[in-house]
Amino acid sequence: QVQLVESGGGLVQTGGSLRLSCVASGSIASANTMGWYRQAPGKQRELVATLPRGGTANYADSVKGRFTISRDNAKNTVYLQMNSLKPEDTAVYYCNLVNYWSAITRRDYWGQGTQVTVSS
Repeated sequence: QVQLVESGGGLVQTGGSLRLSCVASGSIASANTMGWYRQAPGKQRELVATLPRGGTANYADSVKGRFTISRDNAKNTVYLQMNSLKPEDTAVYYCNLVNYWSAITRRDYWGQGTQVTVSS
């Protein structure tokens, strides 16, 4: 089992910055991807950014150039630095961990979510 604990959400004005953190604990595969997704009211959950262990980051077009994902593998922690925030970034942000146990076996885990609100 895996537990993900997010922190760092809050209320910020347009143009401001926030940094989200997510600590993973439990059974973590050596091959894994950590990332962030978000869900705004009335909308589907969408990818924000993902970062495979030892790999290259992938970003949604809407956040490219403004958000940066990074990870500290020694601490099993993933971060999301969010700059130049816009009201449309308002959402609940969820941490995600994908364990790859083999070429065909994967297991997804989700955090409880942290609210990010950007005021205009």
